[in-house]
Amino acid sequence: MTAHPTGLLDPFALDFLQRGMLGGALVAILCAVVGTWVVIRGMAFLGEALAHGMLPGVALATVLSLPVLVGGALSAIAMSLGIGALQRRARLSYDTSIGLLFVSMLALGVIIISHSGSFATDATAILFGDILAISSGDLVLLAAAAALGLIVAALFHRSLVALSLDARIASVLGLRPQIAQAALVGLVTLAVVASYQAVGSMLVVGLLLAPAVAAGHWTTRIPTRMALAAVFGVAAVLLGLLASWYAATAAGASVAASAILLACLSWATRTALDSRVARTRRV
Repeated sequence: MTAHPTGLLDPFALDFLQRGMLGGALVAILCAVVGTWVVIRGMAFLGEALAHGMLPGVALATVLSLPVLVGGALSAIAMSLGIGALQRRARLSYDTSIGLLFVSMLALGVIIISHSGSFATDATAILFGDILAISSGDLVLLAAAAALGLIVAALFHRSLVALSLDARIASVLGLRPQIAQAALVGLVTLAVVASYQAVGSMLVVGLLLAPAVAAGHWTTRIPTRMALAAVFGVAAVLLGLLASWYAATAAGASVAASAILLACLSWATRTALDSRVARTRRV
């Protein structure tokens, strides 16, 4: 008979869970850095749109048996460029441009998947990810993506801070706010594409936003918020994988749900502490 893991963390003795945990941790670190800027800049809708914007490329790559990350990256990049083009040439607002392309890309992705003979399977993997299928090669790509994201975020840190305060001030200081904005869109695209296999296109925004929101209740300094968001993100991956193992639930969805749960607990704890401090001062 085969021995089954009995301790709480014993499932991580299995190779595929170790790869899932490591891959998820790399994604969590990247999403913590990028997600902090997304929350500060109020760009959650862009993250959601890009997550769905990569759907046609992923679907086409799946149908043609090509690398899905390449297809997703090309599709997300095309959507980013399309948003900029609609703003400049059609004179549409930022959110209107995103909304139009969001629906268009989502519809196109579903149309492509519907021609596949394994529609249900393909759609489930695309929308909700498969963190337990992360391979050693995927880990190398995720490590490279995380390293690239950290480097770009560090290089543009001052410009992004100035952009968050006032784009005009950033321009006067010679910090090129347009380039900083383009770099941020690129970082969001990178995070969304890198997170695709872990949690899928439907749930990626949860991992992108929830840890940053959870960290925001405890610190106002940007670097500290990024570090704390990474801790929340890694904890969400750990809790999600354990919940998936013991409750037999979908791993990607469990990770995303854990991230949201931690954000709610962070808010509740911060609120309770603030209320207690306020009562103490009144006394």
